[in-house]
Amino acid sequence: MDPVFISIAFVLGFLVRQISLPPLVGFLAAGFALHALGFEGGEGLQLMADLGVTLLLFSIGLKLQLKSLAKPEVWAGSSLHMLITVVVFGTGLLLLGRAGLPFFAALDLPLAILVAFALSFSSTVFAVKILEEKGEMAAMHGRVAIGILIMQDIFAVLFLTVSLGKSPSAWALLVPLALWGLRPLLYRLADRCGHGELLLLFSLFVALVVGAAGFELVGLKADLGALVLGVLMAGHEKSSEMAKKLLGLKDLFLVGFFLTIGLSGAPSLAALGVAALLVMVVPLKVALFFTLLTRFKLRARSSLLGSLSLANYSEFGLIVAAVGAGNGWLGPEWLVIIAVALAISFVIASPLNTAADALYGRYRESLRRFETATRHPDDQPIDTGDANIGIFGMGRLGTMAYDYLRDKYGDTVIGFDFNADKVRMHQNAGRRVLYGDPTDPDFWARVQAQSSRTARLVMLALPKHVSNLHIARQMIEKGFRGTLAATAHFDDQVEELRQAGVHAAYNFYNEAGLGFAEHVYTILENKGETLR
Repeated sequence: MDPVFISIAFVLGFLVRQISLPPLVGFLAAGFALHALGFEGGEGLQLMADLGVTLLLFSIGLKLQLKSLAKPEVWAGSSLHMLITVVVFGTGLLLLGRAGLPFFAALDLPLAILVAFALSFSSTVFAVKILEEKGEMAAMHGRVAIGILIMQDIFAVLFLTVSLGKSPSAWALLVPLALWGLRPLLYRLADRCGHGELLLLFSLFVALVVGAAGFELVGLKADLGALVLGVLMAGHEKSSEMAKKLLGLKDLFLVGFFLTIGLSGAPSLAALGVAALLVMVVPLKVALFFTLLTRFKLRARSSLLGSLSLANYSEFGLIVAAVGAGNGWLGPEWLVIIAVALAISFVIASPLNTAADALYGRYRESLRRFETATRHPDDQPIDTGDANIGIFGMGRLGTMAYDYLRDKYGDTVIGFDFNADKVRMHQNAGRRVLYGDPTDPDFWARVQAQSSRTARLVMLALPKHVSNLHIARQMIEKGFRGTLAATAHFDDQVEELRQAGVHAAYNFYNEAGLGFAEHVYTILENKGETLR
């Protein structure tokens, strides 16, 4: 990539990051700036963009749990939302065309449907980033939002496959059989690749050679091959490690994709006006998501937070528009319009997601009127029985604390976690662990009042400091009289927890090192050895 491209992309990406926006907004702006300066993309940048999209789909496949897509709120919610959005937005685009507005007048029914289809997607990159930063990927609203995004991604890949305009070869019929035979071989190779650079190269081999090139060889879309091979490898124990290995390369190549979009043309004043008009209908997408999710028995908070994480346009919408422009169906100006609308939607959605809990707190009573009379299975009342010691966050640290305290105090210990799979794992291991998200204001209403009054000790072991701090403040405000302990990663976080009223706050890394040294010292003492 040209040094000028790197410099401008970095500077603008860095600047938007300082105001808590995704760097890709800056990358789009960099593309527009480079176009204004007279630069062109070229084959190298286009290849980089194509690799970014392919690796994005492969990474999505690696994280895909097919059983999560079988839930009605995911497959039906995403399908209904896309269908309604395409019909409503498509009709609106046609009406604007009949009114003679610029750019809309050239849209006939098929093109209006294509543009509406592109606008029906929400950004996977944005949602994953927001949910990861807030530590809510495993929360109910996070799991539902990711499931909906994956369903949208599948729709996009199917469109990309059909858009080739050619029929697969007869060899494509053998793809399922070939994949069934390849799976054991690929798993054995992954086992023997270790954890270093060879695993990274193996991941690229599976995504780009076996997946993309293999599917192209039989007349199928390369992007579909990358997604399918990602799903194929998702069951391997190294799938998450492979995704982490690819993360840097994927993000780097996606920079090329966003630059190519910006380089496709600078927006005119009329295009900016159309983009602003498109952004004005984003609240309709959010309202539709909220309505559908509450109809599927999710609580108002889960529905609101999940909907807000989807409150934007998508990079996949750009990909759909790029295919339309490349095939001559759409004018190149629509690619620029959707790119600008995407960037503006990110600017608006970012602070909305940051303030999501505050918004729910303010409009809680009004939003809860949309809830159904029956609750989703994951939102039932929580009965803690006679437990008086609670541990929030059942990761490795929380699990060790649970096992130690149960050995000392018996079955008066109970654990909570908002990862349903982790809860089932602990329950199968005989631990008393319940599903629940203590950062949710409604969580405390679901816990029986008697158990909260008799609790003697609560330990906060969630991975995100902001979550531990939030729970501590909620418990103190509700009059918790027992002992409150929490973990942290840095000394300033320890001090912040103590100022909030936590009785015992521990620096995780310091305590781990101390525990390690004490463990080794005990072993040496038992062996009668000395280092003096």
